[in-house]
Amino acid sequence: MKSCLVVDDSRVVRKVARKILEELSFSCDEAEDGKQAMEYCAKRMPDAILLDWNMPVMTGIEFLRRLRKMTGGDTPRVVFCTTENDLAHIQEALSAGANEYIMKPFDSDIIQTKFQQVGLL
Repeated sequence: MKSCLVVDDSRVVRKVARKILEELSFSCDEAEDGKQAMEYCAKRMPDAILLDWNMPVMTGIEFLRRLRKMTGGDTPRVVFCTTENDLAHIQEALSAGANEYIMKPFDSDIIQTKFQQVGLL
C-alpha cells in the first residue's frame, strides 16, 4: 500500500483529503505545518505528499525546498493543494520540485486524476 502525507493547517482539509486518499488505497498520515512534515519525512519518507502553501511555522514552499535537499527527498510525488492560483505561484512550486498542482476546493475526481498523472495510481 502506498503512503501519503497530508500537510495542511486546516484539520477539515486534512480529514477530507485523508478520506479520499484512503478510498484510493493509500495509507495516510497528517501534519499541520511544514515543520511537522519535515520531522515526519526525516523518520519515514512517504510515497506522496499533498501539500498546502499557506501554513504557520513553515510554509509549503519552504518545506518543499528543504524536502528536495534531504536524502531520499527526491522520491515523494508532491502535489500542491492550495488557494494560491496565480501563475507565479504555480511556476514557483513546479520549479521548487512539485510534481502537480491542485486548486482548493478539490474533490475525489480531481485528486484521483492528479495522482494518476504523477504515476501514483
